[in-house]
Amino acid sequence: MGLKVLSALDTAKTQLYHFKAIVIAGMGLFTDAYDLFSISPIMIILGRVYYQDKNYEIPATVKSAMLAVALLGTAMGQLVFGILGDRVGRRRVYGLALALMVMSSIGCGFSICTTRSCVLVSLGFFRFLLGLGIGGDYPLSATIMSEFANKKTRGAFIAAVFSMQGFGILASATVTMIVCSIFDRASNFPTGKRTPMGADIAWRLILMLGAVPAAMTYYWRMMMPETARYTALVERNVAQAAKDMEKVLDVSLVDIMEDSPMSPSPPPNFPFFSNQFLRRHGRDLFACAASWFLVDIVFYSSNLFQSKIYTQFLPHNQDSTNNVYHQAFNEARLQAIVAVCSTIPGYWISVFFIDRLGRVTIQILGFLFMAIGYVIIAIPYDSFWASDKHKYGFMLFYCLTFFFSNFGPNTTTFILPAELFPARFRSTCHGISGASGKIGAIIGAVGFLWASHDQKDNGIGMKASLMLLGGVSLAGVAVTYFFTRETNGRSLEENENEDEYAGIFFLRGFNFHHITAAAAVASSRLSSSGAQGDDVSSRSTSNSIPSTAPFHRSLA
Repeated sequence: MGLKVLSALDTAKTQLYHFKAIVIAGMGLFTDAYDLFSISPIMIILGRVYYQDKNYEIPATVKSAMLAVALLGTAMGQLVFGILGDRVGRRRVYGLALALMVMSSIGCGFSICTTRSCVLVSLGFFRFLLGLGIGGDYPLSATIMSEFANKKTRGAFIAAVFSMQGFGILASATVTMIVCSIFDRASNFPTGKRTPMGADIAWRLILMLGAVPAAMTYYWRMMMPETARYTALVERNVAQAAKDMEKVLDVSLVDIMEDSPMSPSPPPNFPFFSNQFLRRHGRDLFACAASWFLVDIVFYSSNLFQSKIYTQFLPHNQDSTNNVYHQAFNEARLQAIVAVCSTIPGYWISVFFIDRLGRVTIQILGFLFMAIGYVIIAIPYDSFWASDKHKYGFMLFYCLTFFFSNFGPNTTTFILPAELFPARFRSTCHGISGASGKIGAIIGAVGFLWASHDQKDNGIGMKASLMLLGGVSLAGVAVTYFFTRETNGRSLEENENEDEYAGIFFLRGFNFHHITAAAAVASSRLSSSGAQGDDVSSRSTSNSIPSTAPFHRSLA
């Protein structure tokens, strides 16, 4: 029998609490972007303070280690908190992830060390803890938002949560510029390579200020009720789910409980590590993990590539004419320009179109235009783009790759794992998908750092590296087209109850027997839905017949 509580969630009108949930859930991703993207200007300040004997330049291995340790923590956090979200509950561990982010953000700047080795070890340790909290926030924020939202606007709500990353990037650049300007005026220090003592305080303050927005939302995060879907489908308590939903959404408890059973019909009882899970959801998990892995290789490689772009727009003699505050300010300003002109618009255009075009279409288009952008940049890189005369054209195409990353797979890979899996595996599968992405990020960050060097330095050169990123983007197109199912307009329970044949090709490969068997099942379902007409849409969520449109697309 059906559950009215789930049907009420799918059909609920957009209400004030939905927007409140976007802010509460999104503030963790805001802090995530703030801390991860503020490290680039911070590295400039650290180089001027602690590497005076190395010509003020931090070695590339130290830079990559600082990035990799945060990404490693993020991958572990996604796995651990993803599992806890399904076993303990979304709400119970949601506040823990945010608290870990707040405390580690403060710890990143609150180092009592004054020697170079001690400062770097302390910073690396707290950035690892920061990564754990950031990683935990990914599956929990996406899952909570997907389980609160109605099915018509679910994609837009989850994308809006993820779009807070764009504002986090802009905030990190803005705070860096403000802090550097204040310290520059207060020190009244002459230009040149000499470093004022206050610079050692400036970078710490920039990092610690990242904890403020997250700390401000901690109380509201702890006051959020458990999602009705988790309470009803995992904890098996429909009455409590209805009460929790009535607290935050404008729905009637009497209407929800009328003619509804006090507990839902049991879902298929199979563990995560089982052949039945692989048959039903193996292809979906592969599609989500592989797509996220590929996009993060490109996305984090592009972030490292920013430094090479910024040097074209910075004064060539800035090391000798600008002090440390000017250098950090200039790099943060260019970060802000990219965020305003490319990153934030890409996120919010995704919010607008995600429920109109669908997740799969946007992901394919995003990967495709990223590939085109990198090929355009790569082919004439040495002969055309290296000239200062063409630097604005180069910046345009670079920004377009960022735009289509965010109006594309960087957003959709966050959404799809929160929609494709059963409630009791949803957070775990999102965590696995996200951790796969962070492994790709580590490969992209460290690999690009090596590959972009000239052949004389044991690299393959910038041109070949950019072509390689274009090839990775094309691989994302293929994975999306052949393996990713569309979730647009479907309830979470429809995706959960997808037929076993939806995942059979992932396990056994293509052959005529499986195609005809799956086609027969799909045809019978279409006939059944046609005979029953509009009555199907009025059924309870758990008994409705899943749409077979995405299934037919996968057979094409």
